[in-house]
Amino acid sequence: MATILLLIIYIAFIGLGLPDSLFGTAWPAIYREFDIPLSWANYVTFLITCGTLVSSLVSPRLLNKFGTPLVAAVSTLFTAFGMLGYAWTKEFWFICLLAVPLGLGGGAIDSGLNNYVAVHYKAIHMNFLHCFYGVGVTISPYLMSMVIDGESGWRGGYHIVAWLQAGIALVLFLSIPMWKKVHPEESIPDEEKPKTLPLKETVKLPVLPFIWLMFFGSCAVETTCGAWGSTFLVEYKGMEVGLAAGTVMFYYLGIAVGRFVSGLLSVKLSSWQLIILGQGITAAALVVLIASVSPMMAGVGLFLVGLGNSTIYPNLMHITPLVFGRDVSQSIMGTNMAASTLGVMLAPILFGWLAQRFGLGLYPFYLVVMFVVMAVGTVFAVRKLKKMKKIK
Repeated sequence: MATILLLIIYIAFIGLGLPDSLFGTAWPAIYREFDIPLSWANYVTFLITCGTLVSSLVSPRLLNKFGTPLVAAVSTLFTAFGMLGYAWTKEFWFICLLAVPLGLGGGAIDSGLNNYVAVHYKAIHMNFLHCFYGVGVTISPYLMSMVIDGESGWRGGYHIVAWLQAGIALVLFLSIPMWKKVHPEESIPDEEKPKTLPLKETVKLPVLPFIWLMFFGSCAVETTCGAWGSTFLVEYKGMEVGLAAGTVMFYYLGIAVGRFVSGLLSVKLSSWQLIILGQGITAAALVVLIASVSPMMAGVGLFLVGLGNSTIYPNLMHITPLVFGRDVSQSIMGTNMAASTLGVMLAPILFGWLAQRFGLGLYPFYLVVMFVVMAVGTVFAVRKLKKMKKIK
């Protein structure tokens, strides 16, 4: 039964990934259909991430009160309704409105399942969990690329993915009794039982601000890469819309492959070693992206960015209860999600404004700046943890 539950959690993370890559892939077709400026993608991204930020900060209370399985199931259903609305809408303002439930649902799923796996499972399972997120963000661009040039267009892609998400929500609802049987609350020692830590106390914890920088920078790279990759290939590299959607799929494939390999390597390497290794690969990938002279080479650079950057987020999540304690890990996880969400929200919006003003050629250089933010956080976090004797 424990294995079945783990598989269900993996499936839930496929559902978390499905909406995340869909909008960026479809945007070149969406903004042309509605005849709106390229940078208006920022409004949708902003609203999605505001919803995610709110749900991340309130998730400790919700999860401690209602439990991870119910919150995950309801949140997945929220995102399914949001995407189904995208498939039916004829107005851009309605796309903006539906961005709110997409964000609210995604934040609660991410925070709850990350903490659940970090507390109950080994590092290998955390990496595989995020590998399945990579599967989700790879599937949706592929499905979109299959239909975006056809009669149903980008709406057809949203329609397919919405019903797939609804199926995942149904599986989660049906699995709720299983969670209590596999990991009953009474089996957790009193000193490790979850408690909600006030935000004013959380921000005073040592090391945490540097870890927030790492989350911010990594998620800024990941989201900007995905949200603007297709537009960069179409408008700057001259690709056809359908081919660009298929090419961006390889970026998300890189995320899935990177997290799968990271899971295998976690048997031999520590989470911090995997983080540093991933940052090294990401740095090399950005060099390839900057030097790219063809759409194919740019696609290879995007794949390598996904491959390297993918190891950072899950391994940072896994160390949370190890560094701060299982009892307050859900509260810490909520702030980690908030820092991630700020990266997701601010970085693509800022790039959209810069691209509108100075051109899409800034794309790879902007990713370098976000990478530097992450690297600075890493240097200071490692130094602090070594002084605290949390890592060797």
